[in-house]
Amino acid sequence: MKKSIKKLLIVSTLAIITFQSSFFTVDQRQQVLILQFGEPIRVINTPGIKFKMPFIQNAIYFEKRIIDLSLPEQEVIASDQKRLIINAFTKFQIVDPLKFYTTVGGSNGLSNKLSGILDSSLRQVIGEVTLNELLTENRGTIMRKIKDAVGLSSEIFGIKIIDVRIMRADLPKENSDAIYARMQTEREKEAREIRAKGAEEADKIRAEANKQKTIILAEAKKTSDITRGNGEKEANKIYASSFGKDPDFADFYRSMIAYKIALSNDKTKMIISPDSNFFKYFSNSKK
Repeated sequence: MKKSIKKLLIVSTLAIITFQSSFFTVDQRQQVLILQFGEPIRVINTPGIKFKMPFIQNAIYFEKRIIDLSLPEQEVIASDQKRLIINAFTKFQIVDPLKFYTTVGGSNGLSNKLSGILDSSLRQVIGEVTLNELLTENRGTIMRKIKDAVGLSSEIFGIKIIDVRIMRADLPKENSDAIYARMQTEREKEAREIRAKGAEEADKIRAEANKQKTIILAEAKKTSDITRGNGEKEANKIYASSFGKDPDFADFYRSMIAYKIALSNDKTKMIISPDSNFFKYFSNSKK
């Protein structure tokens, strides 16, 4: 009886172990490669509870998500012979677990191979451009070239390159001071040229403004002289018309104005004969 119970327990335990080893779960963020005696036989990309042959088959899990790989700091020479210290990284995704497993085996194997490809692509593409191009808006185009080169070389690993980016591109420390000094000198020269052009433009604007001012004042004076002349002409007509009606009164009126102007200053001394025509209205009481 005890032997029967023992056998039953052993069989039950083996059955449970067999059952547990026959089923496995695939997360939606994962994909699975099934191996049988070490040979890949199928790929599972859909999530859920899956079945495999117990003991003779095993499941290897791979990420479906995008994976980051950073490249160690390295020195690259641009086409203008400028040395750069580059920090770069790439984002990739495993799209073919079977090819990935058969070519690199796992993430560690891929890291070494992909780092070498990324390093080679960086040196090849950056070696064809200058430092200024790398630091301007052309940087996006350069990164696309690097991404395409890395993607083409890494297709054999069953991965897809999503992006390649340069986190930092610095000059070696021993070259920084000299380059910064040269850049400062160039910027100062450029600033002087800009200031000189600005001063030249300011002189042109000032000269044009003075010219326009002279023209406007001349036109205004001309207009005022014409207006004043027309006014005086009209006034003379009115005076002539008015004084023509009574010449004696006109003569008297003008004499009074002359007296007022000539004798308005108390300190004025005049030596004039009493019978002068200037005093005709003083000597002729009737007039």
